[in-house]
Amino acid sequence: MRTLSIALCLSLMIVVTAEAADNYVGIWTLNLAKSKYDPGPPAKSQTTKLEAAGGGLREIGDRVNADGSKTHWEFTAKYDGKDYTVTGDPDRDTVALKRVDDNTLQVTNKKAGKITNTMTIVVAKDGKSRTNSAKGTNAKGTPINNVLFFDKQ
Repeated sequence: MRTLSIALCLSLMIVVTAEAADNYVGIWTLNLAKSKYDPGPPAKSQTTKLEAAGGGLREIGDRVNADGSKTHWEFTAKYDGKDYTVTGDPDRDTVALKRVDDNTLQVTNKKAGKITNTMTIVVAKDGKSRTNSAKGTNAKGTPINNVLFFDKQ
């Protein structure tokens, strides 16, 4: 009976851990009406696909920029605070992720080894939306203070 109880507890811990990772996973679409860009102009659209990836996330992003040009980026990073390569994003070449809790991530973006901005990502309790609050600079050195609102598809 004791072995069964221990096995049941371990199984529940695994399920809870797996469910926690799922809070970020999904396809997320930028809601421009609820987002604030400082400075602007805002992107015309953005879709981000997040997948669970061995103790972290894989992100695949597509954005139509304010000028109509397109940006596609990808990365896979663990929640260990270490730098991982980002491909395709002109504003960053590495990213570091730290999980604060089941619904909150801290993101540090770097370009050429220098921190350009930090971002806090918070998934709503109902899992249907998330907010990305970013402060720092873009690749051109312009200060940013953006709050991006995403809806889960």
